[in-house]
Amino acid sequence: MAGVAVVTSTRAVLSVFEKYQKDRLIFVQTVAELATRDSNIEALQSAGVMALLRPLLLDGVPAIQQAAALALGRLANYHEELAQSVVDSDILPQLVFSLSEQNRFYKKAAAFVLRAVAKHTPKLAQAVVDSGALIALVNCLEEFDPGVKEAAAWALGYIARHNGDLAQACVDAAAVPLLVLCVQEPELSLKRIAASALSDISKHSPELAQAVVDANTIQFVAALLGTPDSKLRRQVCSTLAQIAKHTVDLAECVVDGEIFPFALNCLKDSDVYVRKNASSLICEIAKHSPELAQLIVNSGGIAAVVDYVNESKGNARLPGIMTLGYTSAFSEILALSVIIAKGINPLVDALVNEQEEHIKAAAAWSLGQIGRHSPDHAKTLADQSALPKLLSVLKNSSPSNGEDTAGADLYTKTKRALKCILEKTLNLEALEPMLNQSTPPSILKYVVGQFAKILPHDVSARKVFVTSGSLQRLQEIASNYSRGDSGVLGGQLSGTKMGEYIRTINECYPEEIVRYYSPGYSNTLLEKIEEFNKQADSSADEIRLSRVSLTKVNNLSQKELNENELKPTTPVSAVEREKANSQQQLQSIPA
Repeated sequence: MAGVAVVTSTRAVLSVFEKYQKDRLIFVQTVAELATRDSNIEALQSAGVMALLRPLLLDGVPAIQQAAALALGRLANYHEELAQSVVDSDILPQLVFSLSEQNRFYKKAAAFVLRAVAKHTPKLAQAVVDSGALIALVNCLEEFDPGVKEAAAWALGYIARHNGDLAQACVDAAAVPLLVLCVQEPELSLKRIAASALSDISKHSPELAQAVVDANTIQFVAALLGTPDSKLRRQVCSTLAQIAKHTVDLAECVVDGEIFPFALNCLKDSDVYVRKNASSLICEIAKHSPELAQLIVNSGGIAAVVDYVNESKGNARLPGIMTLGYTSAFSEILALSVIIAKGINPLVDALVNEQEEHIKAAAAWSLGQIGRHSPDHAKTLADQSALPKLLSVLKNSSPSNGEDTAGADLYTKTKRALKCILEKTLNLEALEPMLNQSTPPSILKYVVGQFAKILPHDVSARKVFVTSGSLQRLQEIASNYSRGDSGVLGGQLSGTKMGEYIRTINECYPEEIVRYYSPGYSNTLLEKIEEFNKQADSSADEIRLSRVSLTKVNNLSQKELNENELKPTTPVSAVEREKANSQQQLQSIPA
C-alpha cells in the first residue's frame, strides 16, 4: 500500500510539472502566433512580453526554446523599438551561445532573431556583431541542414548591407568562401539567399567586391544566369552588377564570366525584377570604358536595351536610360549605334511622360550625350522633336527652390543637354522655333550664337532668316535688352556674347533692312512723315509770302509808273548831262 501511495504521489507531482511545461509551450506558441499579426504587436509589447520570453530561451525543453526564439524574432522584425528591446534585454548573448549548442530548429530560430534585429539600423547590426554572432553564423554555414545555412546566410546579408565596416567584418569572419559554397548547393532558396548576401557585401567598395571576386564567385554565380528560377536570376544579376560597378577591372572580370548573351536574354524576362537587375548589370558594365560599351553594342545589347526602355515604366526604366547615355558619351560611332537602334524616341518619351524628376533628368542627360558629337547627331535629335521637348521641360523645372534638389538637378541636366545639342546644330529649321522671347536667356544665347555662325557664310540662309520672320524676332529680342535711339545695341547687351552675336547677324544685312524690322520703326516712319509734312507746309507758306510780296512790288511799281506818266518830262541826253556837270564843277572852283 505504501508503494502505491508513493507512485500516486509521484504522478501527481509530475502531472503538475507536465502541466506547467505544457502551459509554457502553449504560451510561447500562442505568442508566436499572435506576433504574426501587426495589430497584436502593441498589445504584446504593453503586456511586457519581452521579459516573459527571455527566460524561456533558456528553458530545458527545446520546443519551448525554439518557440520563444521564433516569437522574439517576429516581434523584433516588426519594429526598431522592439529590436532595441531585444538588445537592451541582453538576449543576444544567449542566442549566440545557443547557436553552437542547440539543435537545428533552434539554430534557425536564433539566426532569425539576429537577422530581425540587424535589419533595422547600422547601430543594431553593430550590436549583433559585438555580441559575437558573426563567428556563430559563419559556423552555421557549415551545417549539414540547408535550413540552418539559409538562416545564417540571410542574417549575414542583413548585417553586411548597412555599410562597408559591417560588410568588412563579415569578410574578416571568412563568410565569403562559405557563401560561395552555398551558391553551389542544390537548394534554390539557399542559392538565392547566398547570392543576395554576396551582393550586399560587394556593393560598398572596390576592396570588398575584389574580396568576393577572389573567392572565385563570378564563375559560379554567372553560370546561374540561365537558371529557370526567376528569383535566383534576380539575385545573380544583382550580385554581378554590384561587383561590376566599382572599377573597369572588376567589370572586365564580370564580362569574362561569359555573361553574354544570357544577361541580354534577361532583359526579356517575364519577371520585372529580373529585367531591372539585368538592365542595371549592363549599365554598370557600359559606364566604364568605350571598349566595354563597344562589347555590349557588338553583342546586340543596345537594341535589347532600347526595347527594354520602350517596354518599361517608372524607376525600372532608369538603368536602361543611363545605359544609352553612357554608351553615347564615348564616341560618335557609339552614339550613332544608339540612333540606329531607334533609341531617341524612348528617351524623349521618358523625358515627357515620366513623373519622377530624376528619371526625366537622366533622359535629358542621355539625349545630350547623343547630340553633342556632330551636326548630324544634333539634326537627328531635332528631327525627332527633342529640342522643343527639352526646352519645355527646362521652362517647367524650378531651380529657384533650394530644397528641391531633384528639380534643380533636372534643370541643370536639361540646360546642359540643350547647350551641347545647340552648339552642334546647323539646321535653321530646328533653331528658328527657339528664337523666341519666351526662351530662357541662358539657352537663347546659344540659339543666337548658332545663327551668328551660320548666316555670315550662307547667302540662302540669310534670305530664309528674313522671310521666316526670324530677323524681326531677333530685333524684338534685342529691344528687350534695351536699345539706343540710333539702333546701336546697348544697355544689358553691351559687352556680352549675346550682343556680339546679334551685332554679327545684323552686319549680314543692309542697315535699312535691320531698321525696317526693328521694333518701333513704324513710329519712326510716322515721325518722319509728320516732319516732312511740317517742312512741306513751311515751304508752302514761304511761297505764299513770296507771291504776296511780289504782288505788292508789282502794284507799287505800277503806281509809280502812273505817277511819272502824269509829270511833264524833257528828255536829257547824256552829252547834255555831262556838260551840266562840268559847268557845276567850274563854278565850284574858287577865284
